[in-house]
Amino acid sequence: MSKADVIVGLQWGDEGKGKVVDILAQEMDVVARFQGGHNAGHTIVINGKKTALRLIPSGAMNKKSMNVIGGGVVVAPYQLIEELKQFDDKLKNRLYVSEKAHIIFKHYEEIDVAREKLRGKKAIGTTGNGIGPAYSNKTSRTGHRIGELRNIEKLVNDLQEEFESSKVIYKAMGITLPNKEELKKELEFYYDELKDYIKDTNTFVWDSLKNGKKVLLEGAQATLLDIDHGTYPYVTSSNTSISGAMSGLGLSHKDIGNVIGIAKAYCTRVGNGVFPSEDFGEDAVHMAKVGHEFGTVTGRARRCGWFDAVAIKYACRLNGCDELAVMKLDVLDGLKKVKVCVAYEQNGKIIKDFPMDLDNITPVYEEFDGWDSTEGIRDFDKLPVNAKKYLEKLSEIVGMKIAKISTSPERDDLINR
Repeated sequence: MSKADVIVGLQWGDEGKGKVVDILAQEMDVVARFQGGHNAGHTIVINGKKTALRLIPSGAMNKKSMNVIGGGVVVAPYQLIEELKQFDDKLKNRLYVSEKAHIIFKHYEEIDVAREKLRGKKAIGTTGNGIGPAYSNKTSRTGHRIGELRNIEKLVNDLQEEFESSKVIYKAMGITLPNKEELKKELEFYYDELKDYIKDTNTFVWDSLKNGKKVLLEGAQATLLDIDHGTYPYVTSSNTSISGAMSGLGLSHKDIGNVIGIAKAYCTRVGNGVFPSEDFGEDAVHMAKVGHEFGTVTGRARRCGWFDAVAIKYACRLNGCDELAVMKLDVLDGLKKVKVCVAYEQNGKIIKDFPMDLDNITPVYEEFDGWDSTEGIRDFDKLPVNAKKYLEKLSEIVGMKIAKISTSPERDDLINR
């Protein structure tokens, strides 16, 4: 009997989880995705070649591993079919999609965009990929699961009934719905393309652990976007933290092994919402330019700021992290000074715990001297002295061992401690 290791992002996403998963996946028998949809992606760089994954787990890059899209994921069949094309038929017997995963239909994207427009100034910053509507329907028990594609006639009739009962709302939102024949043709295409991938993934993962297989769990986005524990309401629609790993794959706490938290050496955020350590000067411009801080899926520019140790400490505790990986250290190369947010000031009081209400928060910084190049370094002792001091301070404040440090986008440029 083995236990599953888990990779979780500790910030607002885009921390570099894909690189760590890709490296660890080389020794894994199973890599499983537990939540989210195609609104967030991993970019993996191997020998200078980039591969962008939005739904397919990072284990796809390891020819020996099985890959699972769990029941906690919301799946857009059209996106998955398109993504599979870059692998030809190489994943035919190496990818399973949970029959319990909820479907994102194309009209969900229109609903997503329409709702965002109605929010006006309070817009969340959704990607418009239909993730929110899919999770909303799941929670309100009106959604549909991938396994239902096995009975097209019933699924078409169920959807037509839904269209009829909500036609006034759809019309008011300006949403165009497919007719019965169009819908049937579309769903038949989905099933023809995906039928060999649809499985009972709960049992597959259970059996894998029972038989001592090495299993790695990965999610999309990160802890501060968690629907329950993130910076609500500017969050995603699922549990991005450790609880999502268990519910999304049908596991118990007894099945969880090592938990690795991933954070960038600085911090970024996409879309709206509070960002205490955001920088608005030349340093942010440097981070965005050198770090190529544009979304894998949306292409949107990311807001940039300093490492927030208060938020990271909170996220580590929430997820029960055993170790910390700090990514993209090389992006800070060349800056004269670097900062770490070590506390918050709110209404004249110093706060060292992550509060529910982040309004009127002012970051309290410690400043460090910068360093020259760390790019490509794979030995901690060879890092510049100031870079080592910076990392040691992060570890001290967060109270967590930094086990991995990334010094370039390349797969092998990683320090293991």
